[in-house]
Amino acid sequence: HGGNVSFVFGAKRPFPQCHASTVAETPDGGLVVAWFGGTAEKDDDVGIWTSNYDGEKWSAPVAAAKINNTPHWNPVLFKDEAGEIHLFFKVGPEIPTWQTYWMHSQDGKTWSAAEELVAGDHGGRGPVKNKAIVLTDGTWMAPASTEPGTWLAFADRSADHGKTWDRSADFVYKSESGKDKGIIQPTFWESKPGKVHALLRSTSGKIWRTDSEDGGKTWVPVYDSGLPNNNSGIDAVRLKDGRVLLVYNHVSGNWKARTPLNLAISKNNGKTWKTVAYLEADPDLKSEFSYPAIIQKESGDVVITYTYQRERVRCWQVPLAAL
Repeated sequence: HGGNVSFVFGAKRPFPQCHASTVAETPDGGLVVAWFGGTAEKDDDVGIWTSNYDGEKWSAPVAAAKINNTPHWNPVLFKDEAGEIHLFFKVGPEIPTWQTYWMHSQDGKTWSAAEELVAGDHGGRGPVKNKAIVLTDGTWMAPASTEPGTWLAFADRSADHGKTWDRSADFVYKSESGKDKGIIQPTFWESKPGKVHALLRSTSGKIWRTDSEDGGKTWVPVYDSGLPNNNSGIDAVRLKDGRVLLVYNHVSGNWKARTPLNLAISKNNGKTWKTVAYLEADPDLKSEFSYPAIIQKESGDVVITYTYQRERVRCWQVPLAAL
């Protein structure tokens, strides 16, 4: 289908491991990518790193945020309707009590000082892995989840550009087996004004779905999307032409292999999906290609980043014509 694929940085890198990449378009038509990097996930030296793409090459990784000497996690880049870029991330030794910080940039290169998103919060507010979206009415809707033991997902909404946040109730999820943890890390899209949809990661071998008719304030009980999930991250984007793209590991089962990594497309708002491409595949099932992020640029072209073996971040730039 064509498309440009590259590594964001080389094998010589200032951190042994990296994960959880995220991407946004910069005002000049370039890209900014962020990820967490350090010795390994959960280690105290893990911080947030960024790199920029100028249309030809990637800049060397820069340490963008390190609030304190505890692990940092899951950066999320989000470009708002005015073109300002926001970088959210989690800080803290354990997921159930981590805190959300955010910082801002006009160009994707220089950032404001990091501040807590919701003062005093422990457990996580705002986007937990995937980008927020701007609804037709201007509301920011962030795909959120917490892990106090059970896994709980919700929509975190802001009507004032992130100054204050109002969370929905946790999505209603009934376990089929009684043994799984629940659902986390939603990815959102809006199909018509106020009609929004979520796909969710789970430990039960499938991607779950829920929908809202009121801009994310209330949601129907979670139901089966028809797609498998291996307890790894997913991300979707609704294209300007109404089609929905999804990047995910097409694998069923809790903690199963994080390969292959598929790009799928839906022409009916996520009811059915067709595989467009296998972005990565390891027939021996020993590799990890995971935690994708996907956006559509102003030009219409699509950009996807993901973890490559916990060592690199890989980036695909796919022309709209190839989709």
